[in-house]
Amino acid sequence: MGKLVVTEFVSVDGVFEDPGGAEDYEHGGWTFEYDRGEEGNKFKLDELMEAEVQLFGRVTYDGFAAAWPSREGDFAEKINRAPKYVVSNTLKDPKWQNTTVIAGDVLGAIAELKEQTHGAILVAGSGTLVGTLLGTDLVDELRLMVFPTVLGRGKRLFPDGIDRLKLRLTESRQVGSDGVQVQVYQRAD
Repeated sequence: MGKLVVTEFVSVDGVFEDPGGAEDYEHGGWTFEYDRGEEGNKFKLDELMEAEVQLFGRVTYDGFAAAWPSREGDFAEKINRAPKYVVSNTLKDPKWQNTTVIAGDVLGAIAELKEQTHGAILVAGSGTLVGTLLGTDLVDELRLMVFPTVLGRGKRLFPDGIDRLKLRLTESRQVGSDGVQVQVYQRAD
């Protein structure tokens, strides 16, 4: 059975909106103000290389599909050739190679994907999807790259209304020179 891993860039106050600056958020691109260093870059590359499958919500998928097919390098090569699943009720004919659309019974389809996968299923960004997944028992691991900033407002990783999640911290370390931290949690069921 596969392991569903949610990975996010997040501020100290839990905001994960528009870390790359591609949306219309007042603090868009906030992660670029910090150096996550070679260790942080290696962490992101390693988790991608470990992943057997990428799972996206529609907005994140559209952003990645617009950016990655034209790029080169290890990260681009891996993400472009890897199997990708996008949750959408409106996307019918995805152009990014190796993409499958999940519509209808999303949670049932993701549970089935976990059964069929032997490695990690990596979910990056994808706020609406992650909010839904956190309210289920489908998430096995949560990987946060915490940036030392308080944004004050914006979409938060943990939406109001989800049930309590008991987690166990399995890794915590500073990466880069600006105080960016990697925190890895697993379910503590």
